[in-house]
Amino acid sequence: VQLQASGGGLVQAGGPLRLSCAASGSILSVGAVGWYRQAPGKQRELVAAMTSGGSTNYADSVKGRFTISRDNAKNTVYLQMNSLKPEDTAVYYCNAGIRTHRLSGVYDYWGQGTLVTVSS
Repeated sequence: VQLQASGGGLVQAGGPLRLSCAASGSILSVGAVGWYRQAPGKQRELVAAMTSGGSTNYADSVKGRFTISRDNAKNTVYLQMNSLKPEDTAVYYCNAGIRTHRLSGVYDYWGQGTLVTVSS
């Protein structure tokens, strides 16, 4: 199983950016998914998460600006980021709990990270 994150880049403050994270491989089901970020010199932090049932949770710093969504048919999770600020600059990682077959447990998988740079 692999998670491939994409969509990062350089954007001006106030602009939008959309991140995608596609899971591939032998996947039976995808449970909770999330986006995390790590800025230089800081710990990794949760940005947004979504349960398999669709409930969402956001960091206070991104509420009202970021939206997490998922396409279960494509095993893909998205992070729409609007009104970006320089303090949103970080490497963004996707995370997913994945079951690979009927008798297996749910295991955590991480994407490779995609850099988002917001210029002022």
